[in-house]
Amino acid sequence: MSEPITLQQFRASEGVEDWRVLSDGACAYFRAGSFAAGARLVAAISEIPEVDEHLTAVDLRHDGVTVCLVTVTKDYYGMSRRDVELARQVSAVAREQGLPADPSRVQSLLVIPGAPVTAEVLPFWRAVLGYEPRADSPAEDLVDPRGRGAAFWLEAMDEPRPDGGGAIHVAIWVPYEQAEARVAAALAAGGRLVRDQFAPAWWTLADAAGNEADIATTMSRD
Repeated sequence: MSEPITLQQFRASEGVEDWRVLSDGACAYFRAGSFAAGARLVAAISEIPEVDEHLTAVDLRHDGVTVCLVTVTKDYYGMSRRDVELARQVSAVAREQGLPADPSRVQSLLVIPGAPVTAEVLPFWRAVLGYEPRADSPAEDLVDPRGRGAAFWLEAMDEPRPDGGGAIHVAIWVPYEQAEARVAAALAAGGRLVRDQFAPAWWTLADAAGNEADIATTMSRD
């Protein structure tokens, strides 16, 4: 495996200005303007040497392409020097094709079931989703083996609900510079702030019915 690096080291690297670190990986969005233009970018990315040996998620849509990079081994799930090198190469290919990056368009979703004892409910979520335990944290994280669905992280609840049950909320990972605007928009749309003492790692919001969502960033995480 290429040398592991921290999220901060990735952000501080030269040539990765197009990319934003969300959760454990780095993502970039390139505006293509058409499905055909995006397909040409994907084809060019496929020609980058060793790209098949690195876990790369590419999402092609009619108006652009999202590329996500993360290094995965049996005991590691995060960033590496190879991610920096590949990010630079992908950005270079996009520039050659005249496709600009738009960092404001990237985000990722994490679903968080809570339970008094997470080990008792993890098998259910694994079975109902068809997911697999994440290699470096199998007791608490489940991931889509095809890399398509949102990740699930099972959280132990300090204070169970009155009926003894659990609760589910979601975390939306966004670029740091987008976070406060996203929080403000949610408040303006009828939400309320539940807690912000962990910001900028996350702000917890709730809708009028009490359903919670975290706006999360990696700015204070490594």
